[in-house]
Amino acid sequence: IRTTAIRDGDHYVLNGQKTFITNGLISNLLVVAAKTDPKADPPYRGISLFVVEGDTPGFIRGRKLEKIGMKGQDTAELFFEDCRVPASNLLGKEGAGFYYLMEKLQQERLVCAISAQAAAEAIFDMTLQYCLEREQFGRPIGKFQVNRHKLVDMKTEIEIGRVFVDRLIVEHNAGEEIISETCMAKWWITEMLKRVADQCLQLHGGYGYMLEYPIAKAYLDVRVQTIYAGTTEIMKEIIGKRMGL
Repeated sequence: IRTTAIRDGDHYVLNGQKTFITNGLISNLLVVAAKTDPKADPPYRGISLFVVEGDTPGFIRGRKLEKIGMKGQDTAELFFEDCRVPASNLLGKEGAGFYYLMEKLQQERLVCAISAQAAAEAIFDMTLQYCLEREQFGRPIGKFQVNRHKLVDMKTEIEIGRVFVDRLIVEHNAGEEIISETCMAKWWITEMLKRVADQCLQLHGGYGYMLEYPIAKAYLDVRVQTIYAGTTEIMKEIIGKRMGL
């Protein structure tokens, strides 16, 4: 984090920029993480959170970033140039922003896993229906052994993911600490989703490559799932460290 928020009387003055911000062009209320103490050691102790209204002078919306998928929401660059925010807009305590963010990471990763699980189920269901209806050589393509086995493999992985994520929902709602488990769910289920989307597009054949078919859009949309909210590699690093490795 390089954006700074320096106290000036009854205000904080924000300077810096943010990128890859979902709905940045249409949002009218933002929570911004910034350094209130750039010299803090360790650095995370100098991070604070601020509520910034969309019409605040000095807050500038940048360009819309063009993505390969997720077209239903914009992703933007945001800039803060001597953006004066009332001190009362400090969210929580000064210097505690990093801790607030960390408190919610378990839930964020679980939400990502739930979203990926739901997407995998939806993509599979539409593909199964297609394989039951689409005919080649006088019978549905799902009746061919090679395709039948692909569908069974996907169904098995999807059911494993559902059992795991349902368990984590119960444990999270009970207030249990499941940091490693949510990291596992986040990386494994999103990677499973990528495999499912790829195989389902393959089963659609040439039609699957056409954007008029939902599977093509789904294929593009799911690619980011293993990247945002912590990449697969970061999830594995967290799990490994908690294993003492």
